[in-house]
Amino acid sequence: MIGRLTGLIAEKNPPQIVLDVGGVGYELDVPMSTFYNLPGAGERTTLLTHLAVREDGHFLYGFLSEAERFAFRLLLKISGIGARTALAVLSGLSVGDLAAAVARQEIGRLVKIPGIGKKTAERLLLELKGKLAEVGGAAPGVAASDARDDVLNALLALGYNDKEATAALKQLPADVATADGIRQALKLLSKV
Repeated sequence: MIGRLTGLIAEKNPPQIVLDVGGVGYELDVPMSTFYNLPGAGERTTLLTHLAVREDGHFLYGFLSEAERFAFRLLLKISGIGARTALAVLSGLSVGDLAAAVARQEIGRLVKIPGIGKKTAERLLLELKGKLAEVGGAAPGVAASDARDDVLNALLALGYNDKEATAALKQLPADVATADGIRQALKLLSKV
């Protein structure tokens, strides 16, 4: 089993990268959350990996954090969820956002992810309940987390898509209050 790779990024073609490890190029599929946080081509990085062996080949998936890899593996255990769907879920929501959506049973957050319908979202909420709380870093009762969720929900209600809202949220301070967070996020989004 390949658990981790360290090397130079040779190619970046979303959602796939090629990591040069000692002259051997490993093709890895990565969620977009990992892809956006990777350094540029030619730079060194370390990725945690998951190797899937199927009849039609060996497939390697890469993650920047243990939380992402853990969530990916949890998603794969759910009936009807394959690697592509698991990557789509992790590309559409951070692990913390996924944990919060599961804790609050927010089906609406999941159905916004491409390829996730209502029945799949319901199955995800049922199967993941209680399994992501400690990994996601988002305890439902934490005030800062609630404020960030309120900012995200406000941006979504104003018509911004998940990708835009999440990108703006990442640029905000961790302890931002709801009103200030909305104001700062709108300023950031208006500059785009």
